[in-house]
Parts: sequence; C-alpha cells; structure tokens
Amino acid sequence: MELVPNNTLICASPEEGRRLALGLAMQTSFAIQPDDHVQQIVRDAYTNNPDGLIAAGHVVAIEFATVAAANNYWR
Repeated sequence: MELVPNNTLICASPEEGRRLALGLAMQTSFAIQPDDHVQQIVRDAYTNNPDGLIAAGHVVAIEFATVAAANNYWR
C-alpha cells in the first residue's frame, strides 16, 4: 500500500494539495482498518454522527496543513 503517492507531498496548487490531503486521510483509515466489512460498519456509524464527521474533517485538515507546509504554502 502506497501511503504517500509518488513518495512526495509536493503539489502544484492548493487544490491539488487538498486532494492529496483527502487521499492521505483515506489511506490512513484503510491502513488502520483494512477489513472492508468493518470499514462499512464504522462508516455507517460516523456518517450519522456529527461528532464523527467533525473528527474526520479534522484529520483531513491536519493532513492539509502538513502538505501546505511541505509546499511552503504555495508561495
């Protein structure tokens, strides 16, 4: 499983960086819980729970902050 695509966090734009952050967060989830059946159960639980959705969004935000820093905030 490739956890960092092409082994780099460098992206051409913030939009590309946000897409990468979302992908990294999803890959982390799959790496932690590789069982598809369990993933579906967990997904059903958090999609109906605002706290779960907020927590998932927080994980993506942290990944995006990491990608943005690696790209010198696209300056």
